[in-house]
Amino acid sequence: MVCMMELSSHLIVNSAFDSISESEMNLAADLVDSIPDNSLTLFDKGFYSLGLLHDWQKKGKRTHWLLPLKKGTQFELVRSLGRQDKLIRIATTPQARKKRPHLPSHIDARLVTRNIKGKEVKILTSMTDNMAYPSADIVDLYTHRWEIELGYREMKQHMLESRFTLRSKLPELIHQELWGVLLAYNLIRYKMILMAKSLKGVFANQLSFRDASSHIIHTLTMMPIYAPGNFPKIVIDIEKNAAQFKLEGKRERSYPRCLKASKNRYPVTKSKYAIHLK
Repeated sequence: MVCMMELSSHLIVNSAFDSISESEMNLAADLVDSIPDNSLTLFDKGFYSLGLLHDWQKKGKRTHWLLPLKKGTQFELVRSLGRQDKLIRIATTPQARKKRPHLPSHIDARLVTRNIKGKEVKILTSMTDNMAYPSADIVDLYTHRWEIELGYREMKQHMLESRFTLRSKLPELIHQELWGVLLAYNLIRYKMILMAKSLKGVFANQLSFRDASSHIIHTLTMMPIYAPGNFPKIVIDIEKNAAQFKLEGKRERSYPRCLKASKNRYPVTKSKYAIHLK
């Protein structure tokens, strides 16, 4: 599954999914038609494809992209825009041009380098105008890339209660269930947008999804006991309670790339012997 999420609200703009034999890159290409104008898309480094990025940028009006530079990427320096801000040129491959005949022989992009917590980070983006898009703003935007991971966690842990598998066992029913999960998530998130609007200067992603969704779902499940004439007031009262779900400040998170042992719900028998492989 590949999803496109609006980061300030966590609304799912569109999604594409298929069997495990289909690559995520091809699924991402199916989302090109959903790109809104005047937008910036933050990609994970696994979606580095000059063909995809070129199609993304040319699809609409000011449809920009940003992603970490893939290790080992070869490029040519066009000119320096600042000490750690460069305009570069990356050549496309014959294989990519064969797949996309409209793809040019090279693509110009902007490379911003910064030290974040002692680690050098290289950010590649289509926002080449350094006057319109200051490098400090680009680095700040890069830090929001984890918002979609928080959205996935909200669906997996809170909505699906951390179940390992879906209930459906047939491909067509799995598609139906996945769309149902995304639809239910968006309905809750849309209500949270209305709740955030009742608070000045607050975005929907600054409300606790766990607490707000529990409140929304509980209120809706209790609707049948009330007279239909009271429904509008009950729905509006949900928004009036938004202040109690506001997160006072998001904790600064660190996501080091390390291998962690997966949780096992079943007892594991420890071996009496240790094996050392060299």
